[in-house]
Amino acid sequence: MAGSSNSAPVSSIHTSSETGRLLPSATKCNSKEIDLDVSLPSPYSKSYLFELVITDKTHYRRFLYISLTLAFVVLALGLVPHFLPQNNRHHGHSKNLTLALNQAITFFDAQKSGSYPTNSPISFRGSSGLQDGNSSNIHADLVGGFYDSGNNIKFTFPAAYTITLLSWSVVEYHRKYADIGELEHIKDVIKWGSDYLLKVGSAGNDTKNQVPNDINCWQRPEDMRYKRPVSVCNETASDLAGEIVAALSAASIVFKQENEYSQRLIKKAEQIYEITAKEDRIHRAITYTTIDACGGEARKFYRSSGYKDELVWAATWLFFATGNHAFLDYATTNFAAAADDETTTDKGIFYWNNKLAANAVLFTRLRFFRDLGFPYEKALGLSTNMTDQLMCSYLSKQNFNRTPGGLILLSPGTGGPLQFAATASFLSKLYIDYLTLLRRSSWNYTNDGFSLEMLQSFSTSQINYILGDNPRKMSYMVGFGDHYPTHVHHRSASIPWDGQYHSCAEGDRWLHSQDRNPNILLGAMVAGPDQFDDFSDEREKTWFTEPSIAGNAGLVAALIAHHDPPRSSASNGPNLGLDIVGIFEKVHLDS
Repeated sequence: MAGSSNSAPVSSIHTSSETGRLLPSATKCNSKEIDLDVSLPSPYSKSYLFELVITDKTHYRRFLYISLTLAFVVLALGLVPHFLPQNNRHHGHSKNLTLALNQAITFFDAQKSGSYPTNSPISFRGSSGLQDGNSSNIHADLVGGFYDSGNNIKFTFPAAYTITLLSWSVVEYHRKYADIGELEHIKDVIKWGSDYLLKVGSAGNDTKNQVPNDINCWQRPEDMRYKRPVSVCNETASDLAGEIVAALSAASIVFKQENEYSQRLIKKAEQIYEITAKEDRIHRAITYTTIDACGGEARKFYRSSGYKDELVWAATWLFFATGNHAFLDYATTNFAAAADDETTTDKGIFYWNNKLAANAVLFTRLRFFRDLGFPYEKALGLSTNMTDQLMCSYLSKQNFNRTPGGLILLSPGTGGPLQFAATASFLSKLYIDYLTLLRRSSWNYTNDGFSLEMLQSFSTSQINYILGDNPRKMSYMVGFGDHYPTHVHHRSASIPWDGQYHSCAEGDRWLHSQDRNPNILLGAMVAGPDQFDDFSDEREKTWFTEPSIAGNAGLVAALIAHHDPPRSSASNGPNLGLDIVGIFEKVHLDS
């Protein structure tokens, strides 16, 4: 923090044992003149100076003993917290994050399409969409994947983003997942998604969105009888293809111990990337919304604003998955162009349509812990500056407004503020962990001098807001706490699981019913409140009550980032539960 003195701050440098790199110290030291009235101590005791007389030495001794004992007790109580293990502290979280995380992951079990697992924790779901693809206009196996939100549609773009983000959270924090018994759970969710993406990118190297005509039909997926057409996109759909490549690449790192499956994911990612990158070179001068060109009905829900960030995102994850520097060359060479292509409304936001902020964090990670030097310095330096600016934007209220209750409004014009707050919480906590490992307590951007404590407070506050620390005292994650949305916009949750077939017409009465959902959609994060912290728990108001897999992916990532690390005494540095080297397993200087 800057002081009131006008003297110049003193910069110093220190080394990090993790990297051996010299980093500028973030501490700003400001000198200040202090006028002290210094006098020599008196050679006489206080009793002499103040004419004190002790008349009863027995009472005096008792007084001394009692005073010393009380002083010792007070001192001991003050020191005890400092000797407690670090992982027993909750860093401002009074919530049960283990329970919250389990529930947030369980939401994905409720969204599964295809042959439904018999061991699922969800009791109101069954097999569905078993003819997807075969009964459509293209005749391909598209069974599986996830329903996007409260509808029965499978959108590939947000699904791929979901798998990328969930995989990233495992790559960073797999030790935490394992410690609380959720590693196999989250890997099952990721594999359910990556298996589907392998199918999506197989037939003729086209990518596909499953877009059924269920928008006007309120029906459980198990009861679907209507035709489910498929929207097909070729190699010019660079944004969609790029996100699929990123997802397959990131998932391959998650499953690196299962070598055959991991290599299968990488091979498919490289195939799609090669075709897409070639098409990008041909159409470099053309700017267009690729989903519009091929998405059909999908464009009504997920309108992409560009493709350059997805191609950089794809190349970055392929580099980490393979160690091939050709992918890093592409990513770093085109990072600045992707930044220039970022729309004003998307700046500082990490979500299904914009990966630039997240890519900057990944590049900063590479620079901090595995600096490859020339010729990557410029792009990695730019990414670090961008990341610092991003973190400052979270703290500076000049960039983004907040609700009266403290929720950051990153995209106030689009609704659904919780999905953006969740990913901001994830990125900021991840950056805190990076800087903590470098033993830095703050960073500098302009003259603000924000501290990690300030960033930690922001990051924690967004998660706590979602889980109930808000003016309505409502948890916006279904099933968590005593007060949460009960009229979630979701077909399966709102129609009774009674063994009976319900037609579209019958489903309408459940859509318009004022009754609570008969099934609890455990772990679903709804869209959230408005800019005034107001929330309407009504099924037909999707802008308040509809969840999505993309939104929940950000929530899961933020929750695991904030969860306490596993107990460990073997670490020489801070115990954060972060795997700092795993992502670099295939990265070498001489590649």
